[in-house]
Amino acid sequence: MKLPPNISRTRGRLGMMLLECLVYISVFAIVLGGATAVFYYCWDHSQAVIYATDGITSALHTGERWRSDVRAATGKISVETTATGEVVRIPQGARTISYRFESGEISRQISTSDKPILLLANVKSSQMEMEARGPVTAWRWELETVPRRKETPLPLRFTFEAAQMRP
Repeated sequence: MKLPPNISRTRGRLGMMLLECLVYISVFAIVLGGATAVFYYCWDHSQAVIYATDGITSALHTGERWRSDVRAATGKISVETTATGEVVRIPQGARTISYRFESGEISRQISTSDKPILLLANVKSSQMEMEARGPVTAWRWELETVPRRKETPLPLRFTFEAAQMRP
């Protein structure tokens, strides 16, 4: 029995449509896989930016707090270098504020309280030094933090300057 010619053409078209669908599905899978890889790449780098901005924000808040303490100093500021780090004592009337750098952390302690407050962690180096600028006593704080992720290998370096109002 011989089939009519129009039926064989229809079956040929159906076979071609199935092959086209398989090609489209494989192309869609390749594009979806590439889009997923790009999405996770962007996700990881946006997390790195968030971590970096968090570090910058906390370092800037710490620096501004230090600057306000230096401006409010009522006596001579002293810097001690110990085996574990550096201690800066800022007298303010009846109390003394101490900034301590040791074990990669910067903490602030008021002489009237028992407990130091952790201001900044993951610090690579910290150095506070006095600069005489004519009649003004200026202080400079060089601060460098450790990068939190290997995707951002650049260290964050900060320089804060403050002028002591009353020497």
